[in-house]
Amino acid sequence: MDKERDYSINLDVKFGFLKLIDIQAFESQVTGNWVNQTLCRVNDCVIRVGVFQKGEFHWHKHDKEDEFFFVLHGKFRIEIEGQTVVLEKHQGFTVPHGIMHKTSALGRTTVLMVEAASVTPTGD
Repeated sequence: MDKERDYSINLDVKFGFLKLIDIQAFESQVTGNWVNQTLCRVNDCVIRVGVFQKGEFHWHKHDKEDEFFFVLHGKFRIEIEGQTVVLEKHQGFTVPHGIMHKTSALGRTTVLMVEAASVTPTGD
């Protein structure tokens, strides 16, 4: 947990192969402000779920890895230099590597993320 920013970023794989993943059950157990959990690994990528209360993540970038966000519930803002995108339920957006970005939850929001297993969620 990043105490300065109140993030809970869990890189451990919660579900191995051939395991049922129930996002709704996971969501219902989350009480933290900014929880990011690695669900599973698929080849060289990880699938993560973020459950966020209203708030924002810091500006950061990933030097070598792209990052995909898909909103399951709520609204999620992604700011990049010169552009702001607000994702609603069932919308997605890919941030290419090397681009500074900042994400914000506009109320309780659940986001599915797909990225290389090598990515450092807080940025390079």
